[in-house]
Amino acid sequence: MGSRFRRSDDGVFSLVAPVFVAAVTIIAFLPVLRAGFVAWDDPQNFLTNPNYRGLGWQQLAWMWTTFHMGHYVPLSWMTLGLDYDLWQMNPAGYHLTNLIIHCANAVLIYALALELLGKDGRETRDSPHGFKAYASAAIAALFFAVHPLRVESVAWITERRDVLSLFFYLASVVAYIRGATPSNSRVWYSLALIFGAFAMLSKATAMTLPAALLLLEIYPLRRLGGAVRWQSVEAKNVLFGLVPFVLLSAAAAALSIAALHPGARAQLTLGAKVAVSAYSIVFYLLKTLIPVRLSPLYPMPLNVDPLSAVFLAAYCTVITVSGVAWLLRKRFPAVSVAWLAFVIITLPMLGVVQNGPQIAADRYTYHSAAVFALLLGAGIFRLPRAAYTATLGVASAIVLTLGTLTWRQTQVWHDSETLWSRVLELEPNSAVAEYGIGQLRVSSGKIDEGIAHYERGIAIDSSYADVYNNLGMALASRNRFDEASKAYARAVIIRPRFDEAYNNWGVALSQKGDIDGASKAFAQALAINPSLADAQFNWGYALLQSGKPAEAAEHFRLSASLRPGDSANYFNWGLALAHQGKLNEAVAKFREALRIDPNDRDTQEYLAKSEQILAQQANGLKLKE
Repeated sequence: MGSRFRRSDDGVFSLVAPVFVAAVTIIAFLPVLRAGFVAWDDPQNFLTNPNYRGLGWQQLAWMWTTFHMGHYVPLSWMTLGLDYDLWQMNPAGYHLTNLIIHCANAVLIYALALELLGKDGRETRDSPHGFKAYASAAIAALFFAVHPLRVESVAWITERRDVLSLFFYLASVVAYIRGATPSNSRVWYSLALIFGAFAMLSKATAMTLPAALLLLEIYPLRRLGGAVRWQSVEAKNVLFGLVPFVLLSAAAAALSIAALHPGARAQLTLGAKVAVSAYSIVFYLLKTLIPVRLSPLYPMPLNVDPLSAVFLAAYCTVITVSGVAWLLRKRFPAVSVAWLAFVIITLPMLGVVQNGPQIAADRYTYHSAAVFALLLGAGIFRLPRAAYTATLGVASAIVLTLGTLTWRQTQVWHDSETLWSRVLELEPNSAVAEYGIGQLRVSSGKIDEGIAHYERGIAIDSSYADVYNNLGMALASRNRFDEASKAYARAVIIRPRFDEAYNNWGVALSQKGDIDGASKAFAQALAINPSLADAQFNWGYALLQSGKPAEAAEHFRLSASLRPGDSANYFNWGLALAHQGKLNEAVAKFREALRIDPNDRDTQEYLAKSEQILAQQANGLKLKE
């Protein structure tokens, strides 16, 4: 009395189900293809960053050595470099790649659900490869894929690292499970290890992979724990096989720590970290169940009191859910393992290391959400057939609702204006949102409006160093250099290792004519961050303008070594050499600048003039003024 469907029908369903999952996912996210870059990390990552543009040797060297914006994600950068080769700076292409990878993740969750169904040893009349299994796996995949909490990771081009790392993470898990059977186990194990390494090179938060695999070994694979003694040969072999994954995870953790931006925000106290972590876990549970009022930013409170009511409620909730999961460990081990896996996979994003102005973020659920999706699919599959049909209908309605909410949520990420307006709508006292709107106003030439937003941001949070930094730049653009210097001074008092603020302070001082003060500011920026190319360039430019071309040339050389794909380095280096009378060397630098940017008219003119002077000198002619 198994499935009512014939085996031939099962074959059709096995092919149709993953295609259906991908199609529904694409429909839910279609609006992202009309979205652009947004003024939140995208400018620093793409619009003003020439280093990732392409897959040449220079770009690849940068991708594999950079800790840009506090991350080590070389594989993610490589996919973005490929995007540039394909689409140049058309954001639609970047969004399309994100969406394709996200669809692949949905299909991988479908495949993983099928792998796990029937592996817990419980009796069931239903085949893990029949219609019921395919439908249950599809529901699991869609619950993950079209949930509005996924929008941030898919619609934000900067978060390519999310979708790509999960792709390899899931591929590693699928390969590992298949390697748990004797057939071709070495091949599958090797693939699992390779995919795991790729996941961690796409984003370091994939470091939780060995813990996830350990939990899978306990349940549903059951090669550890339960009746299997931890001291047995089988258990030792399993644990030995996890060692390479642990080593990869340790390396990813070390690189993640090394990549932390030197100007990162101050860390919370231990008590505050625990409070924020508990709050975040409960927040993600609630938003998974009721995904409304989603925001691109949930600001960290100015003061985190671990004993306040909201955090006490969070502690109680986490303890209660954990207690229930523990009590259910024997009768419903899937629930217990799923809860533990959710907490562990979310752990790197729980504020253990504070890296940003948020207390929580939708994107932080991207990896861990697969756990609940798989649990849902398994639960539906285990239902008696009488309850299964009705439940499948309800689940389909829920998926349809989630897809509708996702379609709406993608509109928030259409452009910078809608993004920051949404944050202000939900968080009217957000200094970060005022900062974001201020940036938009300044970039559109509305400097005074931008200054007003920055000042409102400071009124909300006087300890927000980034607002002071941007206020300084806006004031400097109005030639209010003294006020700008005060803003920068405040920024570096709040964040002593704020390299960008020191660099901008140096620019303001040089524009004011204080070259000595500017040099000190640039030197401080480079002492904090030796790879800050802007500081080297600006220092060189200040020296060149003050009549010190020899010193300027050295700084342009260093800037070019840090950012070889920027033609401005070579153009200004050429100017500094020309001012010293080193025309042959200047010509070489102008030619290098034109190789990078063949259409730059200033470089063309200076190259032509320099070559003309060299030709006249060669002919023994005296150049007339």
